[in-house]
Amino acid sequence: MSDSVETVDYTEMWEGLGLNVPAHCALLKAIGPAYESTYLSQENRPEGMTYFDFVMSEIHGLRIQELQDHKADGGSIIGTFCVYVPEEIIRALGGQSIGLCAGAEWAFPEVEQVMPRNTCALIKSFMGFKLGKVCPYIESADLVVGETTCDGKKKAYEVLAELHPTHVMELPQMKRPEDRVLWRGEVDRLAAKLEELTGRTLDAASLKAAIKEVNDKRRALQRLNAARKAAAVPISGKDALLAVQVAFYDDVPRFTKMVNAIADELEGRIEAGVSVAPADAKRILITGSPMAIPNWKVHDIVERSGGVVVAEELCTGSRYYDTLVAEDGETVEEMLEAITDKYLGINCACFTPNDARVDDIMRMAEEYNVDGVIHYALQFCGPYQFEGYTVDKAAREQGMPLLKVETDYSMEDAGQLTTRVEAFLEML
Repeated sequence: MSDSVETVDYTEMWEGLGLNVPAHCALLKAIGPAYESTYLSQENRPEGMTYFDFVMSEIHGLRIQELQDHKADGGSIIGTFCVYVPEEIIRALGGQSIGLCAGAEWAFPEVEQVMPRNTCALIKSFMGFKLGKVCPYIESADLVVGETTCDGKKKAYEVLAELHPTHVMELPQMKRPEDRVLWRGEVDRLAAKLEELTGRTLDAASLKAAIKEVNDKRRALQRLNAARKAAAVPISGKDALLAVQVAFYDDVPRFTKMVNAIADELEGRIEAGVSVAPADAKRILITGSPMAIPNWKVHDIVERSGGVVVAEELCTGSRYYDTLVAEDGETVEEMLEAITDKYLGINCACFTPNDARVDDIMRMAEEYNVDGVIHYALQFCGPYQFEGYTVDKAAREQGMPLLKVETDYSMEDAGQLTTRVEAFLEML
């Protein structure tokens, strides 16, 4: 990782945010070696990934300083946990949308004082980072915007609201016409909340520009991931996952520029037949629960076991970038209609019925020429655990081998998972 974290002292900034600085430094010391082992040990990486190495080395440093500078210039910081929060509205009102820390075990004993032990790791993690005061993103946020994608999150936001300003969007659990009406009302309610927070009024010019900016980010990720369809896989699954994870944190125009540069490099690699994996490496699609930084466990196990991950049907995967907001709207009303449709079209496991997600998985399996699917669910993540049955049934009907994995953020089961993944790859 970069030496920047060692040469620039951000202690004063972290203290100003109210972080528990000793605990925060312990967190960074743990993430650094994990990143080096997972990412910097790879051979034949695209040169453009050095940008993401730098981003990771400064993820709690320079990036946080940029956010503080944005606030000093009169902007706002809006924290989010989910792909259902419309980034376009946030940006149109002078805000920056940032993902919040939720990918590692932290302060779980404290968390279990306020919520059940058998809560999924993602929810316990974001609450642990808040209670432990080690996430500079949530401490920078003027507002956290949550959503009712599962019962666990819904109730956790009630606890979080006692600790931090929080706004919750009610996401319908079906996609009928009346559900769209409800969701459009939630989009309007978010816009009104952000107008109140920022003292600004949503206007057509700013919203149109924000839609284009965020769509351009998605287009860049579409290019990067389309390159993974090639027979000679030009980028590892770990690196592709990292790009989407960073998309939730990074400056939008800069991120778009850098990902397009990597996509250029990958397209050149394809022409030259450069691959990060042997020709006989089994091609894997991973689907299921979201994977927040620094949750790289399953990808790392697959690729250390001789496979290569070529696609992700995840919120930190195709669900984040595969569709765009229509750009033909001219009025605020027309653009909010387009935003409503785009976000309600995302196929989270919280919906019932959810045949569209199964269709997405099977379509991607064909497009990326995969040999097998791994269905990944966090322990106690009810929606994805339940849909494991549906996805497995569809895979069997299509003759697609599938391995179901339930795990958490710890490394205690890494050996067992490695054995199962190796056996799955051997079977393929």
